[in-house]
Amino acid sequence: MQTVSLFDAKTHLSRLVEQIASGAETEIVISRNGKPVARLLPIQPDTSRRIGIARGEFEVPDDIDAHNAEVAALFAGRR
Repeated sequence: MQTVSLFDAKTHLSRLVEQIASGAETEIVISRNGKPVARLLPIQPDTSRRIGIARGEFEVPDDIDAHNAEVAALFAGRR
């Protein structure tokens, strides 16, 4: 845990945010007149919405891959 003065936090905010974002620091305490007044912490990712959330909402046809070769040829510029 790193502690910085309010003046240094204002002066070097982008550097402090980068330290938090990169994981170099897990918490930075900002102090005013030597007393802690705020903490800079990383935002925890929202894991409530995961891949597969639409499972069961629609039906995938059995022949979904039937035209893969034709689509690949179109992307490659062949007909």
